[in-house]
Amino acid sequence: MNVAVFGLGEAGSRFAADLAGLGVTVVGFDPAGVATPSGVQRVDDPARAVAGAQLVIALTAAADAPQALAQALSAIPGDAVYADLSTAGADLKRSLAATAADREMPFADVALMAMVPGHGLHTPSLASGSGAAAYRALLAAVGVTVEAISDQAGDAATRKLLRSAFMKGLAAVVIEAMAAAEAAGQQQWLWDNLVEEVTAAGEPWLSRLVSGTGPHAQRRLHEMEASVALLTELGIDPLMTRSTVESLRRVVRDGVPAVPPAPDDPAD
Repeated sequence: MNVAVFGLGEAGSRFAADLAGLGVTVVGFDPAGVATPSGVQRVDDPARAVAGAQLVIALTAAADAPQALAQALSAIPGDAVYADLSTAGADLKRSLAATAADREMPFADVALMAMVPGHGLHTPSLASGSGAAAYRALLAAVGVTVEAISDQAGDAATRKLLRSAFMKGLAAVVIEAMAAAEAAGQQQWLWDNLVEEVTAAGEPWLSRLVSGTGPHAQRRLHEMEASVALLTELGIDPLMTRSTVESLRRVVRDGVPAVPPAPDDPAD
């Protein structure tokens, strides 16, 4: 298999090196002065990178995704799959898919669902779009599992960003709480407590976080207003905690979304 990789930053270089390590012919292009991964042929022209490619993988920033596709569009073989792995939103993914469709080229909107460091080419991923099944098959040929979810570009991106609203928000809350704990001289205690909570987490725990907020929203609102006051006294700007206060005010007014039944629960 011949693969072209656009973008040789942290994620792109790892994907390229892993593919090369599996015996795949990998040609990379990146206009930036980044290192060339082991086993990868580096070229200075994107059209040369895609010559003879069966798969083009673009691992760029979302803002660079349109240019990545346009830079060698006419040179990409007609039967090649173009896979965009940027963190672009669904609208941009659909726009890229439309551009690819003008050339009757299969397009895969690929969403990486975990951090690439530690996973590399085996990072759990979802694919959607006209080229999703073909992308899955090409990666399966080298022992990599990809979940193809639909033939509509943007579906994978939507799922990733829904998850990101939680994961990145969780990170922001932990960072704010730890900063306050450090100011209060309670950093080790809070860290140990959070580790214990997260380690014990499961579906019932997550369900209680949502369903338990509704009936107790008024009390929790007062509790979080007190948390805002505490963080302010400690010299920490309570950005995320203030947002929680506003969220609880919304819950008091509108309630909470329904929690889906656990997989082994009978359908309602």
